[in-house]
Amino acid sequence: MQIVSRTLIAAAALLVATPSLAGPVSLKANPVDTDGQVTFGDIFDGAGPASSVVVARRSGPSVVMEAGQLQSLARQSGLEWDNPRGLRRVVIRSAALSPSSTAPAAAVADATPAPAPAQAPFAATSRSVRAERVISRNDIVQVVYTVGAVRLTISGRAMANAAAGEPVSVRNLESGRTIDALAVSPGQAIAGPAARAARAAL
Repeated sequence: MQIVSRTLIAAAALLVATPSLAGPVSLKANPVDTDGQVTFGDIFDGAGPASSVVVARRSGPSVVMEAGQLQSLARQSGLEWDNPRGLRRVVIRSAALSPSSTAPAAAVADATPAPAPAQAPFAATSRSVRAERVISRNDIVQVVYTVGAVRLTISGRAMANAAAGEPVSVRNLESGRTIDALAVSPGQAIAGPAARAARAAL
C-alpha cells in the first residue's frame, strides 16, 4: 500500500513540475545552423535546455519547416511558440551562406509567410530589388500553382539561382518532373497562369 502511495505522489509531482519546464520562445530574425544539424537553439531565442535538441537536418543551402510542425515539436520539448506573425513556413539557412545583418530585409527574409497572391504587383518591383537572389540552386522551393479558385502547392528542388521576378526551373520532389516557375521570395515561386501574367508585367 505504501509503495502505491509513493508512486502516486511521484506521478503527481511530475504532473505539477512539467508545466514549469515549458517556456515562451521567440523566432530568431535569421535562423541559421553551422553543421547541418538544425536545433531549437538555431531557430529560437530563449530555448534554454532544449537548445541542443535536433529538429531537422539540412543537406543543402537551406531547409524549410512547416510552422505547424515546428510548433508541435517545440511543444513536445516544453517550448511555447505562439507564431505571432502567422507564418506558414520557416527557412533555416547555412551559416556560411547567411547574409549579413546589414543586408536589405528582402535578402534576409528567412521566415516566409503565405505566398503572395497571383495579382502581386511585380511590375512595381524595382530592378535593384529584383537583382537580390532569393533562391539558390538546390534550395527546397514551394511552388504555388493557381488556376481560378484552384490552388496547389508543390515542393521541389531549384535547378538554378534566381532573383525575385526571374524564371527558375524546379524539379518536383515526388514525380521528378521539372516545373517552369517564377521566383517571388526566399523559398517561394509561382507557376502557371499567375507566373505568365507576372512575366508579362515585368
